[in-house]
Amino acid sequence: MRAVFEVGAQDGAGRIGELEIPRAGVTVETPTLMPVVNPNLITVEPSRFPDFGAEMLITNSYIVKNDPELNERALDEGLHEMLGFDGAIMTDSGSFQLAEYGEIDTHTEEILQFQYDIGSDVGTPVDIPTPPDADREQAETELATTQERLELAATVDVGDMLVNAPVQGSTYPELREEAGRHAYGTGLDLFPVGAVVPLMNQYRYDDMTEAVLAAKRGLGRDAPVHLFGAGHPMMFALAAALGCDLFDSAAYAIYARDDRYLTVDGTEHLDDLHYFPCDCPVCADHTPPEVQGMSAVDREQLLAEHNLYVSFGEIRRVKQAIKSGNLMELVESRAHAHPDSLDGYRALLDHADQLEASDPASKDAFRYTSADSARRPEVLRHHRRLERLDVSGDVLLTEGSGSNRFDEWWNVDPPFGPYPRALSTTYPLTAETPDRMDRAGFEAAAEGVRRLAEANPKASFTLGHRGWPDSALALVPERVELVDISPEGE
Repeated sequence: MRAVFEVGAQDGAGRIGELEIPRAGVTVETPTLMPVVNPNLITVEPSRFPDFGAEMLITNSYIVKNDPELNERALDEGLHEMLGFDGAIMTDSGSFQLAEYGEIDTHTEEILQFQYDIGSDVGTPVDIPTPPDADREQAETELATTQERLELAATVDVGDMLVNAPVQGSTYPELREEAGRHAYGTGLDLFPVGAVVPLMNQYRYDDMTEAVLAAKRGLGRDAPVHLFGAGHPMMFALAAALGCDLFDSAAYAIYARDDRYLTVDGTEHLDDLHYFPCDCPVCADHTPPEVQGMSAVDREQLLAEHNLYVSFGEIRRVKQAIKSGNLMELVESRAHAHPDSLDGYRALLDHADQLEASDPASKDAFRYTSADSARRPEVLRHHRRLERLDVSGDVLLTEGSGSNRFDEWWNVDPPFGPYPRALSTTYPLTAETPDRMDRAGFEAAAEGVRRLAEANPKASFTLGHRGWPDSALALVPERVELVDISPEGE
């Protein structure tokens, strides 16, 4: 079957969707976070997950299958009863153990059948998670094996259990794109981008971005995408902007065991905190010294709860940003909190053309918050539209007032560049921009002038600018007359 996934609001490649999980009888709103549950090591009872905002969780069917007690309980009670969770449950297949230990004693047909038998709502075949930077031959060989297993998975009768089709390909974008195209063609339901956890652990957010965007190019636009292992709230906005719909996190529990406290900007060790910079129920009712003085079990419990609160709070913040049309502003603010996340955001902007294809043509506002804003898809779209405009005669492009000696008078504003005055009240030309514009904004405006002039070789252009930097003026074609209209240049 093909999962029913309906997309509502969009911003760039980010989207809010409704994913039907037929076996669970629920519809999950995405983006969503699935807490990871190790059935042998439960920190927060899954029955409490809805209190934090969870509609879905993920657990490992391979662990359940190979533990005699858990195996018996899961087959007898069912996974939902065993874990005490009424929402949707996704199960992994053991591919993580395969990546860690090199082999596992199960195969796709067997593990899918087991996942169905214990009541999983979304199952996963045994794919091969090729690590980053593997040589090309290994990546191609293991991808071919994964693709064979996905084709096999599509033939296994699992009733109304949805089935994942992991997208592999290591750090080769062309293989990721091919893998996405093949996975989508199998008719399976959800599409996790696999083997990216090592990239995230190494803060290689730029390489992670390239892998996800390549996979998205191969997948259909109606494909729900799961980013395996995306558990830290500092990257949820970026991951959503890449077009990912589902995330899973063991970080809430793993970090809590190490006395680590999650924030949207990073991770703090409990011993380093004098105040809790959060207003979740845990932080509102406790101080760091109080939590430091608790038993290890109680301390771990409270930190895990906080980590869940802050994680789901960021998910809601991302959703609101998508609804409001300012997801890119949120991504930018998060990115500037850490150099590595900034690399990820800039890698995203390298593919502004890919984002532009699904970005709404109209939003409430465009806010220019840094030099990176000059590379956003809204600017690219405006520049492309300039190439389609037919202009003739003598044309003044100016930041100031017009003149009767010109046939036409257009406004010109960084970062968009020139536009007819009649469009001055339309999005995105109503942008909120700083008075002290940076060089990147002026250079983006000059790029707009260049595109308009080159698309209209018979027209004559004069650019009236207010002290643009030389780097921007160098981008303007020589046939455009330059006039500095700033007080210093008059």
